[in-house]
Amino acid sequence: MGYEEGGQLTEKVRQNPYSVVLFDEVEKAHPDVFHLLLQVLDEGHLTDSAGRRVNFKNCVIIMTSNIGAQKIAQQKNLGFGTGSVQEQNMKREVQKELKTYFRPEFLNRIDEILFFQYLTRPQLEKIGARMIGQLQRRLRQIGVNATIAPEAVSRLLEQKDFNPAQGARLLKNEIRKRIEDPLAQQYLAGSFSKGDEIFCEMGEELIVHKIAP
Repeated sequence: MGYEEGGQLTEKVRQNPYSVVLFDEVEKAHPDVFHLLLQVLDEGHLTDSAGRRVNFKNCVIIMTSNIGAQKIAQQKNLGFGTGSVQEQNMKREVQKELKTYFRPEFLNRIDEILFFQYLTRPQLEKIGARMIGQLQRRLRQIGVNATIAPEAVSRLLEQKDFNPAQGARLLKNEIRKRIEDPLAQQYLAGSFSKGDEIFCEMGEELIVHKIAP
């Protein structure tokens, strides 16, 4: 969030006082944003450009950061979540990095710092299956009954050689480029249309089979 977006934030919270406010990769925010966050975390409110005091006390504020990600990646084969000595050492090292980047008065106002492990291959496959399910539902809304082979996500993961550090975002992009976009192109080209039933499988490229009525 940039500094000029502060007004957008207060307006959203003013209209929806019971909200979850997410600051993704907060370390990339404009320095002035941290001044605003300090006020929110300390006083529970912000004053917008119109002079209105906006209450944040009923909001849950979540901030994500990639600071220390490399140390967390090194921990993945050392019993993450077991309370091991290695894990405790990793957490101390990450907290040291946080202290070199964020001011103490900012960190001291955060209730809890949570550490997340990278997604595993089975977890990525489950997330991908949900994305495929959403795509199939969107196709049904335009009258196309599409079945996408369950192994399509596994094939994508194998072909792309996913780095766990990239998370599900890259998988989402690959599903869009390798499955969703080709389906849209074939639909526009007339390969199938409303009322058709199709079956899709993943080879080097997406293969679409039109099922005869």
